[in-house]
Amino acid sequence: MVQYYWNPGFQQQSPQFQPQFQFQNQMPGMVPPTTVPSTGGRPPFVEQSYIENILRLNRGKPGVFHFSFEHAIEAGKNTLAIPGVVEAAGRDHVILSTASGKRYLMPMIYFDYAEFNEELNYFNQQP
Repeated sequence: MVQYYWNPGFQQQSPQFQPQFQFQNQMPGMVPPTTVPSTGGRPPFVEQSYIENILRLNRGKPGVFHFSFEHAIEAGKNTLAIPGVVEAAGRDHVILSTASGKRYLMPMIYFDYAEFNEELNYFNQQP
């Protein structure tokens, strides 16, 4: 079984270049070059399509949530399918509730996939 490790604090940073020019001995008639003001190197905020964000957008929708474990949860069984709805989702966990009123707090590291029988809410896909 392949193990995936997720680091919520990891942010890939790109180097920022902000040119600075100083001209002390400028010849008459020469115009110094101008620089474009920097916006801090940050693009405008766009919601990222991480699993927990997609689950949050679809709170309350019924589905079947599949999890797998390295260790067996029952003899010869290392998977779990929970029919229910998402109550909440965080970076590393999801809270599910079933029709019987049972609630599960599941670590996202064990999450495989979810099945829904209706259309999902997703982020606006504008370029």
